[in-house]
Amino acid sequence: MDRRALIASGACAALAALGGPARAQPARRPARIGWLGIKGSGQAQDAVPLDGLRAGLRERGWIEGGNCIIDAQYGDFTTARDLTLALVQAKADLIVAQGGMIFRAREPAGATPLIFQINGDPVEAGLVASYARPGGTLTGVTNLSQELSAKRVELLKEALPQMSRLAAIANQGHPGWRLEHEATLAATRKLGLALTWLPVYKADEVPAALEAAGASGAQGLVAVPDNLILGQARAIAAFAQARRLPAISGWGEFTEAGNLMSYGPALREVFAMMASYADRILKGARPADLPIENPTRVELVVNRRLAQQLDLRLPPAILVRADRVAG
Repeated sequence: MDRRALIASGACAALAALGGPARAQPARRPARIGWLGIKGSGQAQDAVPLDGLRAGLRERGWIEGGNCIIDAQYGDFTTARDLTLALVQAKADLIVAQGGMIFRAREPAGATPLIFQINGDPVEAGLVASYARPGGTLTGVTNLSQELSAKRVELLKEALPQMSRLAAIANQGHPGWRLEHEATLAATRKLGLALTWLPVYKADEVPAALEAAGASGAQGLVAVPDNLILGQARAIAAFAQARRLPAISGWGEFTEAGNLMSYGPALREVFAMMASYADRILKGARPADLPIENPTRVELVVNRRLAQQLDLRLPPAILVRADRVAG
């Protein structure tokens, strides 16, 4: 055997010992990210949360169809458990839960990490042990802010100086509503406003609550923000325009749906923050060690076209402070 044949023979033997080139490095499967979303009204704003998550994942190098797969499931509280079980059986590496879906997901998820976004206090709701060290398999983002609740009342009063009565519609199925109620009530008392508080628990209760708002004699409406209320943004806008009842809520998509104003975190940014948790967990971090975060930026969005339709002259101070003007 000549020298070249001897070298080739030795190389083949080495490859054989390692299991051959095809088996030397097994391909790593794409990360599977479960999305547990709320099935809304099918309107454009329903897509915003998942779009925000996708954008945040791309920024961190997670390419859908490449090194990650997003298994998106949509339902409501009655189907959340079964959808979670389906994601676990599909071997999701983690599950991102929208809004109150987390409460039905945590038991069937078992050891699968869960990332949540809620408007309430996750400690008060029993989801985590503390903001700094959540413990267990859950972590995420909360939008809870009593200051924002009061500020929305102040902004609506500033836009409607003659307003003496305010109605507020709120999903009392989400944690934190009590604190938001207290903050809203305190703000109305400070401004000398009468308040009609209208609780709902599901979407089909919203029309009756809106009718009650109109019957109360309210001149303005606060829609306490959560995913249920956002899904009804166009219905609220249609009612508000027909009854000349200007409304304010917490996300820009509410204003873009045809309402007067919103003041709160940018929805896409909130879900992009959740992608940061997904990135760290997929790289080995434990949810128990990832602190709960609050959005760091809030935006004021104003619908000037609607104001003109309602013959409202918005104070220049509001327009100057607006981060965006819709319409």
